[in-house]
Amino acid sequence: MSDHDQPIYSRVPGLRDVDHVAFTVPDLEQAVRFFVEVFACREIYRVGPTQDPDGDWMQRRLNVHPRASLHFAMLRSGPHLNMELYEWSSPARATTPPRNSDVGASHLAFFVDDIERATEALRAQPGVQVLEGVERVPDGPIAGTRWVYFLTPWMMQLELVSYGALPYETATAERQHAPAGHWEAR
Repeated sequence: MSDHDQPIYSRVPGLRDVDHVAFTVPDLEQAVRFFVEVFACREIYRVGPTQDPDGDWMQRRLNVHPRASLHFAMLRSGPHLNMELYEWSSPARATTPPRNSDVGASHLAFFVDDIERATEALRAQPGVQVLEGVERVPDGPIAGTRWVYFLTPWMMQLELVSYGALPYETATAERQHAPAGHWEAR
């Protein structure tokens, strides 16, 4: 078997799974409170400040300005997602969130059972902006999927998504990670 026939994970020795995702937020306290209160995430720990006031460690290790300083929190969302939230202090940092079409843009999607009910609950959250409303994918490999984008009070893009069996599942044995059952904050 050639290198090109090997599964992609075998090209990184010891690779087992994704560990976490990370998002930069303008106010760590606000972001942690939002994810804990609205999405039942659990705060695991906090770190900071991380900085190198006299050297270039921040630039060499994290690709940021040498005088940057970082505080972050690790959250757990449901049974499978670890999420770091970063708050940076840095000279000349951009403060406008990227649009979905901008390089480096990202979003996080939460699976829900009843997307209409979940969307209405989000509309009631102070500072949350629900974009347009729930959309249904009419055809293709994910036909029947329902989704809606929304913005947090600090303009981070998030999504709610809901679906059952998907048409692509008849054409391949590969599967997306299935959403877990309900979870509650402890």
